[in-house]
Amino acid sequence: VREPITVILSERGWIRAARGRVEDPSELKFKEGDKLEFLVPAETTDKLLIFASDGRFFTLACDKLPGARGHGEPLRLMIDLDDKVGLVDVFVHRPGGRRVLASKEGYGFILPEDEAIAFRRAGKQVLNAGAKGALISLPLIGDHLAVIGDNGKILVFPTAELPEMPRGKGVKLQTYREGGLRDALVFDETAGMST
Repeated sequence: VREPITVILSERGWIRAARGRVEDPSELKFKEGDKLEFLVPAETTDKLLIFASDGRFFTLACDKLPGARGHGEPLRLMIDLDDKVGLVDVFVHRPGGRRVLASKEGYGFILPEDEAIAFRRAGKQVLNAGAKGALISLPLIGDHLAVIGDNGKILVFPTAELPEMPRGKGVKLQTYREGGLRDALVFDETAGMST
């Protein structure tokens, strides 16, 4: 049955799915010392993709998520995720969709979302994130990419210059003597950039 749900993932990694849409996230209850990290509108028939800082993707079926009574269940019981590995992004899979992935070291590429799906507990290694880890996972909904480094310099270029790959390290987006990639934004040139 296709029903709207809202996936709630806390900072400490507890996951649950509330029926319908959560209009006011401030009303959500968490364990003491925990708070909201990701709030994802979805449907029970969707696949939830979880992108970890070690460059792996994990897939969970939305209809298999624990209900919103209580605090949910620890995500690390459902997938093999080391305690030192953080979460970069949590989103609903869009068949045929594409995403820009990038590491803190400044390398990136375009990933067809279908390549990220893997229902194995170990997930699927997609981005060779390097020592600094993965940083960016953005839906490709524009024709330009802006990247900003820890050095404060911004670089803008067409997304057509990025390779589309099922896995790998990608190409150098920007070179850094010190620090690395801080953030990125995909936008349409006609609409311009806004945060």
